[in-house]
Amino acid sequence: MKNNLTLFQIIILGIFGALALGGMVYFATGTYGSSSGQVGEVLIWGTLDDRVFNAVMRDLAEDNPALLQTTYVEKPIETFSAELSEAIASGRGPDLYVLQSDYILKDFPKIFPFLSAGEKFSISERVFKDTFIDGAELFWSSQGALGIPIAVDPMVLFWNRDLLATAGFAEPPTEWEDLFDIAERATRRDSSKSILKSAIALGEYDNVTHAKEILSLLILQAGSAITERDEAGRVRPSLQRSSLDITQPAQNALRFFVEFANPTKTVYSWNGSLPQSRTMFTNGDLLLYLGFASEIPVLRAQNPNLNFNVAVVPQLKDTSKALTFGRIYALAVPRGSKNETGARSVALLLGSKPTSALLAKARGTPSPRRDLLADPADGPEGVMRDSAIRTKGWLDPDPTQSGSVFRNMVDGAVSGSARLSEASQRAERELANLLGL
Repeated sequence: MKNNLTLFQIIILGIFGALALGGMVYFATGTYGSSSGQVGEVLIWGTLDDRVFNAVMRDLAEDNPALLQTTYVEKPIETFSAELSEAIASGRGPDLYVLQSDYILKDFPKIFPFLSAGEKFSISERVFKDTFIDGAELFWSSQGALGIPIAVDPMVLFWNRDLLATAGFAEPPTEWEDLFDIAERATRRDSSKSILKSAIALGEYDNVTHAKEILSLLILQAGSAITERDEAGRVRPSLQRSSLDITQPAQNALRFFVEFANPTKTVYSWNGSLPQSRTMFTNGDLLLYLGFASEIPVLRAQNPNLNFNVAVVPQLKDTSKALTFGRIYALAVPRGSKNETGARSVALLLGSKPTSALLAKARGTPSPRRDLLADPADGPEGVMRDSAIRTKGWLDPDPTQSGSVFRNMVDGAVSGSARLSEASQRAERELANLLGL
């Protein structure tokens, strides 16, 4: 590891020497110095909190005056993709932007990659993969790195201490099979069988916060990559592809997901008439909530008296490869950047070890760098680090449209209008259509 990072330092130093910028970026250590302002004006767009980003940039600029001309602008997540495309097309785009991992495939035509060899700001595949977590490999393409990872937001399990104790359990579940017993003992219903308190929100789509992401988690754990590249480099759906030891992974994941919305089952704990699952959790009526690490301050703000904790998401029994779903954020250079050189130098600085540590602390979520996740930690921080290391994702053709694919799959299975096999097969075909196959 140490040798690989030293190699990266040499590469970056060589680049800046060749460009005669008069400044230095050490990707591994993050030390940076320039007093002559050659970085220039760099405009960054993203959906991450601007207060966090700009606070970090102000701290960095105290020792690096060249960064005083770097500005971060927060954009609404709902309209960000469309606004970015329009701005690039009209020549008004940013110099850098925060690329979310589930938009990699959709945004690919918009990006200038960090080439793997022989050009300015070259980054080798080996250095990239040795520096960042496995899940960040989604940002690696045949043309090089599509962006420099700066943040990871893994899915974790939030649990209500009071409800868990009331149900007679000392610890949250570590395996999905444990949920059956918890659901039977923790879910409370009235005389008309309406759910008053629920063990977990699974089985519906519209009122399960992060339903698509939870299904992605279950499918990935079951052994399907959801999408993958073929030998020609084309991305294809793989929901129906079985691994060596698991058959019908998507169908098995769907079966487990919808089990908890079946009123004829003893584990019945959720239906479409209940509030959003996050609201149910903050109201104190949901024992287990699958959400993202970044939601901790949101949950606390919504109910300061809520007695909850966080754990790693459950895994399959006897699994040899533990994982969770998560989003990874990287700084990408869009086509049409007016200051490509300055943008790349800022991206490398923000992806460096010290700066990545600053961003992680400011955001309250882990860094995607291996060297910042290596040290053990206790409590929620330990959960975040473990979850970050295990984070996986998939190449999504279009996050909005694929959400409809997942909704159709769940609705068909829950309503009984489609068998589990039919629902997962239809989802495979619909993903293929989105991929233009």
